[in-house]
Formats: sequence, structure tokens, C-alpha cells
Amino acid sequence: MVYDCVFWLNSFPDKVGVHTTISPKAIMTGQKITHDKHCKEEFRTYMQTNEKNNNSKESRTSGAIAIRPFGNKQGGHYFLSLHTGKRILRNHWTVLPMLNHVVDARNRLVAASKQAGAKLH
Repeated sequence: MVYDCVFWLNSFPDKVGVHTTISPKAIMTGQKITHDKHCKEEFRTYMQTNEKNNNSKESRTSGAIAIRPFGNKQGGHYFLSLHTGKRILRNHWTVLPMLNHVVDARNRLVAASKQAGAKLH
């Protein structure tokens, strides 16, 4: 969530910043945010992301939670994979309603991360 906030804070110009009409992101990287590519999804929205496929019987989509835009020209977004618990980058997805099995998967990831944190102490 912090990365999402920092991404958006750096995506808009600041009246008292280095430049009043160009964002810090545009100054540093030359990349500009466009509404139709980078403002598609909200943080925590449930998606089915399209996975790379080689015409095998493997699943072509995977459940994930939207984290933030990647900021590239293609409009990719970072997601939290509900299968692996890791951050993934995808360019294609379908928004779906958050069903009970999605909430259960999220809760399992939270419980696993708490157990892993307890083992470190």
C-alpha cells in the first residue's frame, strides 16, 4: 500500500516542488501517467490475470489482488498472486467480484505470513 501511495504522489506535479507542471516521475524517468492505461484498477481489486500459456492443460488465468500500476507504456500492473503469495506483473486481466473463496485465500496468505514472521523471532 505504501508503494502505491508513493507511486501516485510522484505521478503528479507539486505546486511547491521542483517543477509546477511536470511530475517528479516524469522528470526522473521521462514517463508520464495516462488515465486509460494506469488508472484502470483500484488497490485491492480481485482479478483473474492472464498467464503465459503454451497450449497445455495448465490454467490460463490465476486469481490475484491488484496492488498498483507498474508505470510502463503498456499499462501493466503489479498483483499479489493468491496461489503463490508473491508479487507478479501482468498486462492483461479480468475484474471479478470478490467471492468467499478469494477472501479465504487472502486470509490463508495473511496467516502464513504471520507464522513465518513468528519463526524469525
